Amino acid sequence: MSVFPLAAKPQRPRRSLRKFRQRGSMGLTHVLLLVCGLAWMYPFLWMLGSSLKTDSDFFDQGLNIFPRHIQWSNYPNAWNEASFGQYFLNTVIVASMTVVFVLLFAAMAGYTLSRTNFPGKKILLGLIAVTLFLPHGYTILPVFDIIQRLGLLNSLTSIILVQTAGGLVFSTFLFMGYFSSMEREIEDAARVDGASFNQRFWLVMFPLAGPMQATVALFTFIGAWNSFFIPLVFTLGVPELRTLAVGMYAFIGENSTNWTYLAAGSVITLGPIMLVFVLLQRYFINGVAGAVKS
Repeated sequence: MSVFPLAAKPQRPRRSLRKFRQRGSMGLTHVLLLVCGLAWMYPFLWMLGSSLKTDSDFFDQGLNIFPRHIQWSNYPNAWNEASFGQYFLNTVIVASMTVVFVLLFAAMAGYTLSRTNFPGKKILLGLIAVTLFLPHGYTILPVFDIIQRLGLLNSLTSIILVQTAGGLVFSTFLFMGYFSSMEREIEDAARVDGASFNQRFWLVMFPLAGPMQATVALFTFIGAWNSFFIPLVFTLGVPELRTLAVGMYAFIGENSTNWTYLAAGSVITLGPIMLVFVLLQRYFINGVAGAVKS
């Protein structure tokens, strides 16, 4: 009888086969994701290519992305023809002020709801959540009547107030979830030092909610920047107060539409949104992860 142990059977072929299958599955997944990503990006790429086409190329090439003759003049012409300078300024004011108000009010409401208990709290949260599913068309008449009675019709203030009210519900729930996921030891330490409820919020919790602030700011900015219905209704009598989304209609005439200018205007409108997302994407991911974790 041999004193040496039997040699283990080689496992390399089985392991190699397993790695091959894993790599094949991973490669197939990447290919599918790439195809889906290109399909998802195609409308934007087509719009970008169309913004650089001549009128004849636009109609001759159909769904082709690449222009035969690059027409850079579409951008300055679209900017000047549709008064985009004034519309751009109006949109910046509306979007910026809406973000500021939503951040302040939603953070205060979210912190209060996450840290206090009172009778009927669950009922109140349920009623607030229901408003998320109400389309603007069902509430625009009473809101319009309130704005008119306040004497704010045909002003940027009316757009800011209405869009702030519309963005508060979703943002409040995001802040509520984020504050609920934060450890209470930090607040307890501030409470021991004599900090009041308001001081704990402004000096401790609100600065620590930077990722959620970026997330809410991004959502709110995109919604306010792209909003069409509310700016159209509340500035209908004053065309000078239109935002970019409403101003795009300058390229759509009764009998014809300038499609290349419309595409160029769309790219101009999307530019600031893409820039803001690139700047805030890291905080956006952290904020969403914190809210979902709770």
